[in-house]
Amino acid sequence: MRKRSLAREFALQALYNMEIRNCPAKEAVAMVCEVNREEDRDVVDFALHLVESVAANGKDINAIIVKYVSNWPIDRIAIIERNILRIGVYELLYEEDIPAKVTINEAVELAKRFGEDEAYRFVNGVLDKIRIELCPTK
Repeated sequence: MRKRSLAREFALQALYNMEIRNCPAKEAVAMVCEVNREEDRDVVDFALHLVESVAANGKDINAIIVKYVSNWPIDRIAIIERNILRIGVYELLYEEDIPAKVTINEAVELAKRFGEDEAYRFVNGVLDKIRIELCPTK
């Protein structure tokens, strides 16, 4: 698995832990990396960057997600899909060096691996709508 793909997987797991255990970002990432015996600094650093950035921009990211899922409250979206969308929205809006196609593909792969059976379709649809409307040149 590529380093950034692995980092996204770890970021997803850390965001999940942050919600379930209410722990800080660094602790959540450290826990995930320790459990997975990950020592590659590039992987750990990118996972931490994603988690801290999603947390720092959480209100804005959540508001965008809610707008594009027909005004559902954020807590009605399953926790895995919600956090995959958070990572995807963060990357689409704030990471200019990551192409939108890569962001969406990575999110879809996370949803296939960790989400419900049809979650990848939901994630793909939401992120593609956001890409089209909020970052059409990306």
